[in-house]
Amino acid sequence: MIQVTVWNEFRHEKKNEDVRKLYPEGIHGAIAEFLKGADFSVKTATLDEEEHGLTEEVVAKTDVLIWWGHIAHEEVSDEIVARVHQRVLEGMGLIVLHSGHFSKIFKKLMGTSCDLKWREDGKHCRIWNVNPSHPIVEGIGERIELEQEEMYGEHFDIPTPDELIFVSWYPGGEVFRSGCTFSRGNGKIFYFQPGHETYGSYYNEKVQKVICNAVNWVAPKDHLYPTYGHFEALEKEEKQ
Repeated sequence: MIQVTVWNEFRHEKKNEDVRKLYPEGIHGAIAEFLKGADFSVKTATLDEEEHGLTEEVVAKTDVLIWWGHIAHEEVSDEIVARVHQRVLEGMGLIVLHSGHFSKIFKKLMGTSCDLKWREDGKHCRIWNVNPSHPIVEGIGERIELEQEEMYGEHFDIPTPDELIFVSWYPGGEVFRSGCTFSRGNGKIFYFQPGHETYGSYYNEKVQKVICNAVNWVAPKDHLYPTYGHFEALEKEEKQ
């Protein structure tokens, strides 16, 4: 069974009554609930726990890490970022959601600013499936319609994705690469845009389906992690 850890700052829910009403168990709790319903083994971790809930033991046992952050990116310890980064290189899958695009771990893996345009106007969002044969979009259809979602617009300062899965359109005329995959070392990464804290995007069945599909897709496979450093010759020279 795939072992999933859902990480969340868990700050908006403590400070904002509207967010607390929408996600009474926290954003991490809402995501964990539908993942458990899809037969994954799920635990949660939050910023204010010891080592942000991402101890060496937890990270070592995690197959897929889901990351949601927004207002406290800089409070995440560089030591924990380095720990997660190494595990991704070794093969742990990583799913970065919404404003996690500005997280230390995503920027470290991308090597760019990961900046973008944004606007909170409460309008709808249309997420187009532009890669219909990809496993992440199984059961999704041509598009996802969200009644409300924060506008994210291009240019999105990320490296060219390995695969573009979704492109979003907003009533203001903006478009956005809202579903992208990357590989780093042995690890697979999926970035997915929906999830503003005051909108209920994580209750949308298609959004849930995408995240479940993505867990299966980024989960590590039985691939050998390479050996690095000094290496003895495989072919031994014969003495003359």
